[in-house]
Parts: sequence; C-alpha cells; structure tokens
Amino acid sequence: MFDIRPVAYVIGLLVACLGATMVLPMLVDIAEGKGEWPVFAECAMITILAGGMISLACANAVEEGLTIQQTFLLTTGVWVALPVFGALPFVLGATQASFTDAFFEAMSGLTTTGSTVLSGLDELPKGLLLWRGLLQWLGGIGIIVVAMVFLPELRVGGMQIFRSEGFDTMGKILPRATQISSSISTIYVSLTLLCAGSYIATGMNTFDATVHAMTTVATGGFANYDASFGVFGPGTEYVAVVFMMLAALPFVRFVQLSTTRDPGPILRDSQIRGFFSTALVLVVLVTIWRMQSGDATGEPAFRKALFNVVSILTGTGYASADYGVWGPFAVSLFFFVGLIGGCAGSTACSVKIFRYQLLFASIRVQLRRIQAPNGVFVPRYEGRPVSDEVLSSVISFFVFFVVTLGVLSVALALTGLDFITSVSGAATALANVGPGLGDEIGPSGNFSGLNDTAKWMLSFAMLLGRLELLAVYAIFTARFWRA
Repeated sequence: MFDIRPVAYVIGLLVACLGATMVLPMLVDIAEGKGEWPVFAECAMITILAGGMISLACANAVEEGLTIQQTFLLTTGVWVALPVFGALPFVLGATQASFTDAFFEAMSGLTTTGSTVLSGLDELPKGLLLWRGLLQWLGGIGIIVVAMVFLPELRVGGMQIFRSEGFDTMGKILPRATQISSSISTIYVSLTLLCAGSYIATGMNTFDATVHAMTTVATGGFANYDASFGVFGPGTEYVAVVFMMLAALPFVRFVQLSTTRDPGPILRDSQIRGFFSTALVLVVLVTIWRMQSGDATGEPAFRKALFNVVSILTGTGYASADYGVWGPFAVSLFFFVGLIGGCAGSTACSVKIFRYQLLFASIRVQLRRIQAPNGVFVPRYEGRPVSDEVLSSVISFFVFFVVTLGVLSVALALTGLDFITSVSGAATALANVGPGLGDEIGPSGNFSGLNDTAKWMLSFAMLLGRLELLAVYAIFTARFWRA
C-alpha cells in the first residue's frame, strides 16, 4: 500500500521553513513604518503552524530514504503546497488579491516564471516586493536541487545523463540531497551577494539591489517597478546580463571550480559552449535587425538586443524595452528564443540546451544511417556514447512539450483569449519565461486581465514546465498508483 506520510512529512517541513522566511519581509515592513508588518506576522504563524502540524502528524513514518513512487509525488507536491501558503501575503496584504491571482503570483514566483498579475509595483510596500523576490530566490535554489538530485534519479527528460556528473545519488535521494544542497547553496548565496554588490556599484539603492539580485540569480524576473529594467541605466543592464548568464550555467561546474580551481570542465562543457554560441548568434541577429530597421543604432541597439535576448533565453523575463514593437522578425524570434533555455542544473528554464544537442546528435546519426545502411553509428554527447534510454527520454520530452503546448493553446483560446495571447501565454508559462507577446501579456503588460480559468491553466503549465513535464504527468497514471 502506498504510504504518503513520508512525503507529507518533508512537505510539512518545507512549508514551515517557508513560513519562517516571512519574518524577513515583516522586519522590512516594520522598518518602513507603514503598518503592514502584521500581515506577514499572521501569515508566518499560519504557515509555520500548518507545516509543523503536518510534519508532526507524519513523523512516525520517516524512513531512511524515499521510494521512486514517493519521490515523484514529493517532487510535484512541494511545488503545489508552497504556492498555496506563499499566496497568503498577497491575499491578506496591500494587494488584497483574489486567491486565484495570489496563487498565480506565488506559483510564478516559486517556479521562477516571472509572469505577474500585479500592477502599481512602484507603490507596493517593500515587504511585499521583498516577498516576491524571496519566492523566486527560494524557487531558484530549489529547482537546482531538483535538477541535480531528483530528475536524474527519476530518469526524466534525458536528465539521467547527468547522474554521474559530479554527484551520484546512488539511489539514496534525500541523504545525498543534503550534501548537494550544501555545496550548491554556498555558490548560490555567493553569486547573489556578488550580484547585489554589483548592482549597488551601478547606482541601485540597497533594497532594489537586494531584490533584483535575488530574481536575477534565480532567473526569475520579478522587478520592483512596472517598467521592469527600463528604469535603470546602461551599466545596470550590463551587470544583469552577466549574472543572468552565470545563473544559466550548470551550478555543478561552479562547485567543481571552487574545489579544484581548474576552469577546464567549464571550458570543455558542450552545454556551456552551445549556450554562449546560441546567445551570440541571437544577439547579433537582433542587433542587425534593429539597426537596419532604423529603430536604434550603435551601442543602444546592441545593449537592448543583448539584454532582452539574454533575459528571454535564460527565462529571466526582465524587459528593458518593449520588443513587441521591434517588428515581425524580432517578435517571431523572441517567441522561439523562449523555447531554448539555458543549461541543465542551472536556474534557467525551458527545454534546455543539452536536449537540443542530443536531438541534433540523434538526427545526424539517422541521416548517416540512411546514407550508409551498413554502417554503425552511435550518437555521442561530450565524447561519450548516448544510450537508447536517454535518447528515448529526450524524444519523449520533446513530444510531450509540443503536444502540451498545442493542447494548452487551444484550451486558452476556448476561454476567449485571442490567438497571440493564447499561444504565447501557453509558451511562456510552459517554458517559465515570464512575458508573452501582444498588447495584453507582452513585455509592457501583465496577466491581470486574463480570466480566472486561464490563470489556473497557466499556473498548472508553470508547474509542468518547471518540473520537466514527465515528473508531473507520471502521477496522473493508474500504473503509478498501482506500483
């Protein structure tokens, strides 16, 4: 019989930890002096008590580790439970949002999607702005651990190719997760502090630098202003580009670099080379397009192209300009850029570079087999043969991604949304990018005008995309519950 208690125990602990972090925005509200702090005090008490009681009720079922079945449920359950409690400050606080809007905002934060239903950000209490940043920062480090520990062990979307990449779980998921989390957390915090310091050096005030450092390193994209990064200067944009790209690299490489002082693994990593090559080509294309169309010239054209391309490629979702008015070529390009993503084991989102590399390697092998039927050709990744299991997992991921994107687009259209909003909304939620296309949900708009049904669909899509689809779909099969 399936025992859900070990799963509930871990989820309860994480919910209680989330409640403890609400003390930070409470202290910020006290310092601001606007009388908003009781909201976070109340929310913290509710969340800590709820999480604590769940854990205490299930503590007698704690085991050495979790079964694969329990791990699937834990991986999904955490990302459902935390947004429920993370939504409380938006419901009870200054925004007084409906639960639908609050859950959407919290899910967008924890999955580091960056889509928002809130407007008037410039006037919100600092506590709520910090809470949005904290949600993304916690979600960013959480997804790294999931990508490094759980998804490879669950053989999801080809991630099993990284099971021996610096950390080998060897089937003991939770104990090994503690060790991995410790190493990654040090790097994650260090990058955040370095990013905040760099923002301050370019003229940001300390509060803005702190919040934006959290959402930059998490590649989340929540900003403190309705105009996003449009309110900051050129120096700040370049700093953001550097840290968005660093956050989109495999964090295991940073851990290796910090221990061995050898940059070789980073320089030789095919994912990293592919990511930088892709970014370079895209930035050049957009810069040339803007200069030829007369929108901008020289350094401003390059800077805006660089910032916005990197923001969408990494799934951060900041905007320093409304690229929706850059012409049809740029708009079409940005749509597909959002479906690329960064490296596996990073805070970046979407399909990921390594899956495209494996897909192209498989295509090349199939073409060679057609040309030479008697030849023996094996797809390789970083010089190593790729097993049929990995290729099958990658192909399955692509199929599920495309089918889900199509079904979700049609479902959104049935709620009354237009074609551009439906397709780009589905894509940006499933790829965890943030802004969509069009006047309503584009870089100059937000998702507040969508109907509640569409918001719940998009919230579910954010969850699917963040957990690589198959980890969520698996728990909806009858075979899963019979296992």
